[in-house]
Amino acid sequence: MTAAPQFVSSAREIRNDWTTAEVEALFAMPFNDLLFKAQTVHRAHFDPNEVQVSTLLSIKTGACPEDCKYCPQSARYDTGLEKERLMEVEKVIERAKEAKAAGSTRFCMGAAWRNPKERDMPYVTRLISEVKKLGLETCMTLGMLSREQATALKQAGLDYYNHNLDTSPEYYGDIITTRTYQDRLNTLDNVRHAGMNVCSGGIVGMGESGKDRAGLLIALANLPQQPESVPINMLVKVEGTPLDNVDDLEPFEFIRTIAVARIMMPASHVRLSAGREDMNEQMQALCFMAGANSIFYGCKLLTTSNPDTHEDVRLFKKLGINTERTRDYSDEAHAQTLHEEIAERNTADLFYDATKTPAAHI
Repeated sequence: MTAAPQFVSSAREIRNDWTTAEVEALFAMPFNDLLFKAQTVHRAHFDPNEVQVSTLLSIKTGACPEDCKYCPQSARYDTGLEKERLMEVEKVIERAKEAKAAGSTRFCMGAAWRNPKERDMPYVTRLISEVKKLGLETCMTLGMLSREQATALKQAGLDYYNHNLDTSPEYYGDIITTRTYQDRLNTLDNVRHAGMNVCSGGIVGMGESGKDRAGLLIALANLPQQPESVPINMLVKVEGTPLDNVDDLEPFEFIRTIAVARIMMPASHVRLSAGREDMNEQMQALCFMAGANSIFYGCKLLTTSNPDTHEDVRLFKKLGINTERTRDYSDEAHAQTLHEEIAERNTADLFYDATKTPAAHI
C-alpha cells in the first residue's frame, strides 16, 4: 500500500543530473509502461485535462543569414519563400487580439534574425508592452541575445524567450555551422540572468540517431534550471532545404520522445509543436497522454503549416480537454490589466472553454 505514494513522490522530483544510460533505458521501456510512467509524472504536476495554448506570429520573415538545414527562412536555400519586412506594430496587435479571442493565453513573436540589432530594440520592446496590455503572456524568438538585450526585454515585460537547442551537442554540427551550441547556451544563460522564463526545445526527425534524441533531452533537463516550456517539433520537410528528403521519424518514436521529456522535465510545459498537421487525432491524443500539455493555435507556425484552430477545438472537445488559464503574471501592470477586464466583463466570457466550439468556426 505504500508503493504508490513513493512513486508519486519520486515523480515530483526534478533532477539535473540525467545520464545517457538512464535516458536510453527510458526510451527502451515497453510503450505502455513508458506512457503510464509519463502520465503519472504528468498528473503529479499538472491537470491532465488542461493544455496551454499559444499563438505564434512571424513579425519578420525570411533572409536569415544562418544555415540551419531545416529552415526555409535561411537566405542560403531556394525554397520559394519571399522575405517580408517587419510588421507594423498595429498589425501585430490586431493579430494578438485575434489570438486572444481564439483562446490563446500566450502570444509569441518571431523574427528571422541572427540576433536583434540595437535599432530593432525600441520596436520589439514596444510590441511587448502593447501585447501585455491585452492581458496575454508574451514570448519572443529573435535569435541570439546579449545580456544587455535580455535585460531590456525583461524590463519591457517579456515573460518568455524562446531559443531552441535543436538537437544533441554531438549532432548539432551536422545541422548548423553558423553558430555554436555554446552560443545557444550563452543566450539561455543571458535570458535566465535577466529573470525571464525560458522556452527551449528541439526538432526530431532530422536524421538524428536515438542517442541524439536522448542527448537533446539531457542537454535541456541538465540545465541549471530546466526550461519552463519545452517545444518538441517534428521536422516539417520543406523543398529546397538540405533536409527535404530525410526519412520520416517513426510516429511511436516521436511519442516516446514526448513521454521521456515529460519524465525528465516534470514541471515544464511540454509543447506538441511543429508537425502536428501531419499527425492524426489518435497520434496527438497519445502525445497528450504521454505528457504534452501545450500547443500552438493557428494555421501557420512562422512559415510552416499547422492545424486550423477549429480542428484543435474539435479534438479538445473529443478528449475533454480545456485550455489552461494564465496563472502567473510577471509584473503588476499585467495583473492590473486582467483585473480591469474582469471588472468590465463576466469571467466566463474572459476565459475560453475549449469544450465549447465557437460559433464563428462552425
